Order: sequence, then structure tokens, then C-alpha cells
Amino acid sequence: MSAFSKEEVARVANLARISLTESEITRFAEELGVISDAVAKISEIATSDIPATSHPIPLTNVWREDVIGEGLDRDEVLAGAPEHEDGKFSVPQILGEE
Repeated sequence: MSAFSKEEVARVANLARISLTESEITRFAEELGVISDAVAKISEIATSDIPATSHPIPLTNVWREDVIGEGLDRDEVLAGAPEHEDGKFSVPQILGEE
């Protein structure tokens, strides 16, 4: 396991102005060691002949043609609204503006 000393963890916590207890410092030192080992293991596997990827499965965008279709009739839409005025939806005033 990579060694992260308790002194290093305490110093970084102090720089970040994070107050840690002695047990938290010990736990974080151990957890950072585990993380460091995992990164080291990945670094061993990642060689120059293996291309970097952001996704294990290739992604492609699915696009459809932007075709103008039949729209909604304004009168039918406004007929379902609780209130409407001058061909627009009428909503309650919320900011006290006119």
C-alpha cells in the first residue's frame, strides 16, 4: 500500500482549513493509500499501445430530420386553458409588476 503519512494528511487538512480528529486523520491516510494503489495499478495497465477512452462502449448521437409538421390550433389550445386573453395564456401575477 502506498504510504500516506498522518502528518501529510494533517498538513493538507490544515491548508484546506479542515479540522480533523486524530481518528479521521488515520482513516483518511489509509483510504488515500488505497486510492493511490488503485491509480498505480491502472497506470501499470495503461500503456501507449492502448488508446485512452472516456467510455468503454462507443457512443453515437441519434439525430432525426428537423421537419416542420402540422402545429396545434391556437383556439383549441386556449380552449383548454383556465384563462386566456388576446390569444395568449393569462397567468397570475407573481412579482407585483404590471
